[in-house]
Amino acid sequence: MAYTITVIIIVVLYIISISNATRNLNLINGQDDLSSSLVNQVGICSLLVETQGYTCEEHKVTTKDGYILSMQRIPMGRGGKKADKPPVLLQHGILVDGGTWVLNTPDESLGFILADNGFDVWIANTRGTDFSRGHTSLSPSDPEYWDWSWDELVAFDLPASIQYVHNQTGQNLHYVGHSLGTLIAFSAFSKGQTLNMLRSAVLLSPIAYLGHVSSILARAGAEAFSSEALYWLGLHEFAPRGKDVADFLSVICKIPGTDCSDLMTSFTVVRTGTITMYDYGNVYSNQKRYGQSTPPVYDMGRIPKDFPMYLSYGGKDALSDVEDVNTLLNRFNDHVPDKLVQQFKEDYGHVDFILATNAKKEVYDRMMDFLKLH
Repeated sequence: MAYTITVIIIVVLYIISISNATRNLNLINGQDDLSSSLVNQVGICSLLVETQGYTCEEHKVTTKDGYILSMQRIPMGRGGKKADKPPVLLQHGILVDGGTWVLNTPDESLGFILADNGFDVWIANTRGTDFSRGHTSLSPSDPEYWDWSWDELVAFDLPASIQYVHNQTGQNLHYVGHSLGTLIAFSAFSKGQTLNMLRSAVLLSPIAYLGHVSSILARAGAEAFSSEALYWLGLHEFAPRGKDVADFLSVICKIPGTDCSDLMTSFTVVRTGTITMYDYGNVYSNQKRYGQSTPPVYDMGRIPKDFPMYLSYGGKDALSDVEDVNTLLNRFNDHVPDKLVQQFKEDYGHVDFILATNAKKEVYDRMMDFLKLH
């Protein structure tokens, strides 16, 4: 219990540290359009990458359903040597954006470490985050803008990001995801999406089954059916600006630079202990959307058995619980042995895989050895 509360506090402080970097872009309360315009003028490159002495490029990716995503590229190491290894796409987790990969020092942040080791680094930002609030016809102030779940991240954001890097570089790429970044990857892989453009996938704090999640925050929200209640109250973005919010979860989601629309649907996974498409909560709506009374399952067993994957998980992770990870690994029992690497870090929690100062030694060095093999 005490450890879980500590994890939540760390996550809150972590999000605050990111939001502080962009607080000057969010001075006007509630004016999302102007905030988005200001964000587009700077971005992660100028805020977090170039300040560390790295070359950085800002890119824009438009999904098939009209969302405009920002993407950053670090094409060379700090010494100026151009990448001589394949591209790597980094996909962030829930409640944060791509800045998480370059938030620590160059010797501690995975984005910088990969660049300094010769990889062509690309950083993705999902829809709804501060640097990906564009759309071809909608504004973030429109409720319709927030009418999506992780199903859309699987169907649109991830394929668009991978396709863009593939087109820009002319190469197949490695994928590295953390938390939510693993969930959408597993879901896409189970449907055969994007695999023809990938060399391998690294999944940090892998999430697919959440039957044993111990996070007070996620569990309480799930049991209370928070996502449905908040949606019908009209909190589509789940970031009620300008109001005093007593609920702890709402406080987190109110912090500038964060968005909880994908967290809403994660409650469904916690309640069911499996991974499915969005559950509309009633037979009629599910039948209308899917042609069946329950949402379709993303079947992990359909991921190709020869696709190279590296899974790293921790013994103190309140979200990616060890028992749930073992359930996932059981689905890969017939995976080609040398195509599936497992790493268990007994003393690692959820954010340690991206923020721990010793992550290079404990996780990233072995991970890069894996990448070099593929």
